[in-house]
Amino acid sequence: MTRSDTTRPHALITGVGGFTGRYMAKRLAADGYHVWGTVRDNERVPDGVTPLNADLLDTQALAHAVETAQPDVVVHLAAVAHVASSDVARTYVVNVVGTRNLLDALARQRKKPRAVLLASSANVYGNATNGVIDETVAPQPANDYAVSKLAMEYVAKRWDNALPIVVARPFNYTGVGQTADFLIPKIVEHYARGEERISLGNIHVARDFSDVRDVVDSYARLIEAAPRGATVNVCSGVGHTLGALLDILSRIAGYDIEVHVDPRFVRANEVRQLIGSNAKLRSIIGDSTRKRLEDTLRWMYDEARERQPETQ
Repeated sequence: MTRSDTTRPHALITGVGGFTGRYMAKRLAADGYHVWGTVRDNERVPDGVTPLNADLLDTQALAHAVETAQPDVVVHLAAVAHVASSDVARTYVVNVVGTRNLLDALARQRKKPRAVLLASSANVYGNATNGVIDETVAPQPANDYAVSKLAMEYVAKRWDNALPIVVARPFNYTGVGQTADFLIPKIVEHYARGEERISLGNIHVARDFSDVRDVVDSYARLIEAAPRGATVNVCSGVGHTLGALLDILSRIAGYDIEVHVDPRFVRANEVRQLIGSNAKLRSIIGDSTRKRLEDTLRWMYDEARERQPETQ
């Protein structure tokens, strides 16, 4: 039996209309939460979510949203999330000042949440080269997005005594619904359209790829465990080069695509290898079955194929 809204715990998700937010809302609703979510400019929200119009930079609207939701748990996902964003100033202001505004609003409530998860990024590790990266590795951010996320983590320390904060550092992840501004959806779309050629940057970089459904599962289990003050990698612990990813998609699609290495897509300060250790995560939430990269790519490819117009 579903509990009434008066007895169901409340969850607040910032950025609920975004890629990760939609999956997070579905997961927390399934866990029995009444889900509230911040949106901007009447952005669409997932079914079952109570929207709250609030920009992270509008302190008054944000305070009203927090007061309205009275959250038991908070998952902070709203951010400028693209590494290559050209609006550097906005990246810093939203990711740092916006997070500060949220934490300040939460700390001012009489009813404090029992868990506040901040989504940072494994990009804070930069070009760490000591193999698999655990949380003891010193951050070496190599781009403005990474610096902004590390600065966010430091800002959050101001509220260590007032709020039960856990910082999640997700490594690369993907899934259905991620826009083609991101690399894997871009590649999948090319295969789904049957294109013969694709322009990419360095295909030898190695990344730790996860499925978005596994990431939100980890987030949900972290807020249940509520390891106050912890910083935790969220990752698969397995690395794949982009070349290996192309090989998997070639098998799924049944053909090889011609790759053109375009110097415009080779970033300065490219992070060459980003593979994480999930030992600390498993010590907190236990072991879980993770989806194989091939299964994630097949899910994305099949969905992209369904969206292609029928040929005459």
